[in-house]
Amino acid sequence: MGAPFTRLQPSQRAQLPEHLRHIADALDRLQYGVIQLTVHDGKLMQLDVTERKRFA
Repeated sequence: MGAPFTRLQPSQRAQLPEHLRHIADALDRLQYGVIQLTVHDGKLMQLDVTERKRFA
């Protein structure tokens, strides 16, 4: 379905702008769910994370 997310090394993460670090952190924590980015005038304004818990 989607490509797996490659985790960043701490040294790589430290070089990212703050908003990209927040996105990378959300991707690291999330197993199932949605990450929604809200953009206004070409700038990231909001990051929403909706996590799903699955029980077999």
